[in-house]
Amino acid sequence: MDIDDILREVDPSLDSIPQETRDLQSLTRAWVAERSAPELLSWPSDGFLERVNARVKAQIDKVEEMTGDMDPKTNFALIVIQTELERFKYLMRSYLRARIAKIDKHTLHYLSTPELRARLSQTELAYATRHQALLHNHYLSSFLASFPPALQNLNDTSGNISMIDTPDLDTAVFIRILRNTVVEGRGTDEDGGMNGKIGDIAILRWSDAKALVEAGSAELV
Repeated sequence: MDIDDILREVDPSLDSIPQETRDLQSLTRAWVAERSAPELLSWPSDGFLERVNARVKAQIDKVEEMTGDMDPKTNFALIVIQTELERFKYLMRSYLRARIAKIDKHTLHYLSTPELRARLSQTELAYATRHQALLHNHYLSSFLASFPPALQNLNDTSGNISMIDTPDLDTAVFIRILRNTVVEGRGTDEDGGMNGKIGDIAILRWSDAKALVEAGSAELV
């Protein structure tokens, strides 16, 4: 079940909303969530990003066709299309840049297990693999080659100390409750909880909010 299915339970009128509008809403939510979460979120599996990308390409072609038309009415329509196109392009660029920034910062972490690699798209996985290979080769040529072979691994976990840098899962995040549910969080002095109602806003650690977000009971804001 994705975020649209959850919201449709709350507001059945969403079925009457055009697919293009729903895709824009989904893109906006994905953008907000990715910028808010301290770790990389899973690449959407429902294909809406691919649909958005295809629609952006189609709109670019349409703008190019209309550019040479000097009819005032057509020119006004062109301005509207270009404005909407720039909004989609901004959201897509910002969303992808947020993901790339996380991949760059914690490349080894996301390549370390199949579960984490599954969060990346095929393009992102290829990028992360190539990025890590280039980085390792650079370190080898700069200084690692002078170390003993046992000390040249960047993913060493001996002595119960991992060299792999990981995201801070205790980063505070804001969530909006989408379903009536119990919200529990760990505090510095003591733990706490509340009966969250639809529309409530709460702040808690990402490690506590993650299960609610993944279950569709809340969304990042």
